[in-house]
Amino acid sequence: MAVTYFDKNTYQRKPEWLKVPLPSGQDFKEIRDSLRENGLVTVCEEAKCPNISECWSARTATIMILGDTCTRACKFCHVKTGNPKGFVNHLEIENSAKMVSIMSLKYVVITSVDRDDLPDYGAGHFAAVVKKIHEVHPDTKVEVLIPDFAVVPEHMHTLAKSEPFVVAQNIETVKRLTHPVRDPRAGYQKTIDCLAFYKKNYPHIQTKTSLQVGHGETWDEIQETLEDLRAVDCDIVTFGQYLQPSKRHLDVKKFYTPEEFNELKRMAQKLGFKFVASGPLVRSSYKAADFLDYAEATNEA
Repeated sequence: MAVTYFDKNTYQRKPEWLKVPLPSGQDFKEIRDSLRENGLVTVCEEAKCPNISECWSARTATIMILGDTCTRACKFCHVKTGNPKGFVNHLEIENSAKMVSIMSLKYVVITSVDRDDLPDYGAGHFAAVVKKIHEVHPDTKVEVLIPDFAVVPEHMHTLAKSEPFVVAQNIETVKRLTHPVRDPRAGYQKTIDCLAFYKKNYPHIQTKTSLQVGHGETWDEIQETLEDLRAVDCDIVTFGQYLQPSKRHLDVKKFYTPEEFNELKRMAQKLGFKFVASGPLVRSSYKAADFLDYAEATNEA
């Protein structure tokens, strides 16, 4: 479920449009120093996201909960894999709300590793974090980028009842490439079913997904994926370039040009997605708060 970001250790030669400057700016430096003083970290820093300065200046950030060890092993992802043996750090609940305070966030994304070792796959902890942020910061919108919770209705209800603004579950790639790109326990239809559940049972919650391109998918397969997503009324989609984080991960089959990303955006908009972000360095949470402008304009916030 996690997302691979641009990293200096990427092994394949990249085109010019994928090269970005190091994070900078007064806002970035002040926030970074404050987080370090308080022993807090964001996915933005840990994953070396290329958009960190831009997002932090706009007062948005992504927080990862449920530890740093994933029970799954997707072939595109650099997050470490293992068995956390049921350990959950409950301080993450308070710390997440504290981070919102320190960064003065108007929009926060909460994500996690997969936790197949937990009876509820981490849904209860997710819900507790969202509720705490609502309690301390009622004006901050919360987006959750979640595991599939094995598509168990009970656990998906648990998360939804915490009232996130957006629920995201990433489909990552087209159906044909789901395996080997994703872990065998993840699945194309699982993601579709997960998104369908939230839209059917909680229609006021916006649903979102993301595709990383460059694995060898065809344009027809991308079109098919978008149609499948719209068939379950998925509201938001993002497109970004897959980048190989290490030699042991999947090779990049194709680097899409900025013009091709524009075409992907047109394809999605034509099918009726409410909001589309598409570009070489776009990641699941990139400009997540921009959807808020749309939602407020259409009274969906």
